[in-house]
Amino acid sequence: MQNKKRCFISFDYDHDKVLKDFLIGQSKKEDSPFEISDWSIKEPSSDWKDKARTRIKKSEIVIVLCGHNTNTATGVSIELEIAQEEDKNYFLLAGYSSGGNKKPSSAKTTDKLYSWTWDNLKRLIHGNR
Repeated sequence: MQNKKRCFISFDYDHDKVLKDFLIGQSKKEDSPFEISDWSIKEPSSDWKDKARTRIKKSEIVIVLCGHNTNTATGVSIELEIAQEEDKNYFLLAGYSSGGNKKPSSAKTTDKLYSWTWDNLKRLIHGNR
């Protein structure tokens, strides 16, 4: 059995929780190359950024789920900044196939927004980006 990559998911909790649920479902497929620990910080606290940094540091890859309001989701932007500061591999995944997905405000201009298909997701996890 292959070693699965440990992933941290960043997503807009107010608008895109369903996307996180879909991704967790895919992580449970038999041929999934990744695993997700549900490290969502559900309760606001003064130290949530420190908690997020600890969880991101424990991950191999950060997956940023981009929905229609991600550009205004402060938490997603901060989590992506932390991933960049920690030099973590990350990629932006388009949450909705209908379009209108927005990158977080902290995304680099060179960050591509990848389409979310099962085959594409497996390639991204393996570093094909």
